[in-house]
Amino acid sequence: MNPVLDMTIDELFDQFDKLRVLIIGDVMLDSYVWGRVERISPEAPVPVVTVNHRELRLGGAGNVLLNVQALGAEAIICSVIGTDEPGDKLVGELGERGLNCDGLIRSNDRVTTIKERIIAGSQQVVRVDTETDKYITATERTQLITKAKELIPTCHVIIFEDYDKGVLSAEAIAEITDFANEKGIPTVVDPKKRNFLSYQNTTLFKPNLKELREGLKLDFDVDKPVEFEAAVDQLKDQLNIKGALITLSERGVFIDFNGEKHKLPAHVRTIADVSGAGDTVVSIAACCVALKQSPSIIAGLSNLGGGLVCESVGVVPIDKTQLKEEAKESL
Repeated sequence: MNPVLDMTIDELFDQFDKLRVLIIGDVMLDSYVWGRVERISPEAPVPVVTVNHRELRLGGAGNVLLNVQALGAEAIICSVIGTDEPGDKLVGELGERGLNCDGLIRSNDRVTTIKERIIAGSQQVVRVDTETDKYITATERTQLITKAKELIPTCHVIIFEDYDKGVLSAEAIAEITDFANEKGIPTVVDPKKRNFLSYQNTTLFKPNLKELREGLKLDFDVDKPVEFEAAVDQLKDQLNIKGALITLSERGVFIDFNGEKHKLPAHVRTIADVSGAGDTVVSIAACCVALKQSPSIIAGLSNLGGGLVCESVGVVPIDKTQLKEEAKESL
């Protein structure tokens, strides 16, 4: 895509509709069981939850897919899931939402991650996780890389959405990143601990403050700019990345990209739930990177979107219309 730095907010949001975004990583199912508690079990000292209703939602990289789609772009998943019943349900959820599954690989040897939450009233009683965090097999890794390479030339940006469940490994990250760089396709990373230092030569790296500290095994005072920026410099040098976007919760965001540094405060919000805010941030940032936006726009719009979704209870994708209207007022 040609540089489009000088576009208006309206033009930028229209351009989102023309993007194809490849999301590579751990996709999973979130299951919710809502009910009420009126008695304790006679079998054990635990509450008996009488179920009112159940709901399945896309989780992990699935929430990034939904955010990218909500922005108007085409979201394509590239991942490995099981041939089990949760895997069938996951494919069904993707299909119902009109999401592109061209990069989805089914494995007989892998369980599909499903996180089941039992909720009584407004209180979560227990969460049951069925998953593996073992790396995919060498054969599956080859399939994943092949699929990614087939899709990358038709896409405008890649998001690595890593939840440490084993789809992404150092070998896959390196080969896919090298191929993307050859094709001139930017890579945006939402990292986790295990592969943190494997994302060499990527375009924009988006850890939160805790991930930055743990990933570098470094302690610093975020409120002292010299210390904090030295940590970001170390991150950039160690990974040889073009830029970093650090989410700082109530402190806002910091970006160091294309020769510019900006620290933006968080917008004043009524915070209902911070779940999924990072997914919204990386989705907006990636779309802005694909459209060659300035670092201040990338950080500003991502910061705005991350704050907006925190006003809703539960994990919800961004509301494009609301984001655009607020962007016109504040960016």
